[in-house]
Amino acid sequence: MRARKAEGFVSVIAAFSFLGIMLGVATLIIVMSVMNGFREELVTRILGLNGHLNVYAPSGPLTDYRDLLNQIKDTSGVVSIFPVVESQALLSVNGTASGTMVRGLSTEDFARKPILSESIISGEKADFTGNNVAIGSALAERLKIRLGDKITLIAPKGKTSPFGTIPRSHTYEVGLIFDVGMYEYNNGFVFMPLEAAQTFFQLPGAVTALEIMTENPTKIDSTRRAVDIAIHGQAGVYDWRDMNGSFFNALQVERNVMFLILTLIIVVAAFNIISSMIMLVKDKGHDIAIMRTMGATRNSMMKIFILTGATIGIAGTMFGTLVGIAFALNIESIRQWLQKFTHTDLFSAEIYFLSQLPAKIEWHEVLVVILLALCLSVLATIYPALRAARLDPVEALRYE
Repeated sequence: MRARKAEGFVSVIAAFSFLGIMLGVATLIIVMSVMNGFREELVTRILGLNGHLNVYAPSGPLTDYRDLLNQIKDTSGVVSIFPVVESQALLSVNGTASGTMVRGLSTEDFARKPILSESIISGEKADFTGNNVAIGSALAERLKIRLGDKITLIAPKGKTSPFGTIPRSHTYEVGLIFDVGMYEYNNGFVFMPLEAAQTFFQLPGAVTALEIMTENPTKIDSTRRAVDIAIHGQAGVYDWRDMNGSFFNALQVERNVMFLILTLIIVVAAFNIISSMIMLVKDKGHDIAIMRTMGATRNSMMKIFILTGATIGIAGTMFGTLVGIAFALNIESIRQWLQKFTHTDLFSAEIYFLSQLPAKIEWHEVLVVILLALCLSVLATIYPALRAARLDPVEALRYE
């Protein structure tokens, strides 16, 4: 790899080839890890809050939900069922109003949802009862709400009177503040006890849906069919893919496109290897000719230059893998440092839904990236190696 002083540019190109392979591999590992982490965090939080399957009445609330619950609870694949009341409302506090989604859960079901019960930053699980409600940290910060403050909720359907429709409102106390790691829920959701929600939305003894948690949300078709059979057409069933399918498909398409685009970095680095190897063959033409006259075969020449070029690819891939894995494992710490250094918000929760930059390393993907880089590096050496093997010793030494 060390060229003569007159041809030192060969070594410079080889160095850039090494850096290109290293940066390409590292970038590919980092971006794929972030995309994997982003998808997993969203799936975990969305499914943890909304359920894998939902049973609803074709029109109006579920008035016989207890019978449906008993029919479903023993169905194969069903882990738990949560009766919920959900509707929009207007939240008013300190002279400020904001639209919000109100979701009613029983105190027991609230405690059984880990993503909620383990995300409480103020208050206790036992406080989720009576007239107390739970709000998200972003909503509390935006409206300057603290634990123990009173908030007023105004229902979308008012009371009918001889003088028209009168808005129906009720005052609640903030008993808990949670942070589930998703800006959308932290900013726009209010959770209240099921009985309070039924009273507020005038649904005595009824709920708007049954949320079902299954054993495996990625293999939900068999459970959905079993639930459909169990309820005998008394209600409709939809799963998390019906609600978020287009969103997760968009994430998958973006992930695949990013993989293809970033692979081009490695391809460009492979072309640099071709350039450096061709120049190296030209630079070492006299040495090749001497070795050939001493008995070296064409296969020997090919092995030498394939090994030389592959060394660049192997070294670049190895260092790139180490850099990429180290970066992915510490992505959030690096983001925090960069934010302090540049005084900018590099991962806005309002845009990306999550409050922290996630990363999940899929080791089989890392292996694919390593094999891809190594294959491209080796393939890039074949043409220069063939050129070296075909070099005529007589022609090479004629002008020396």
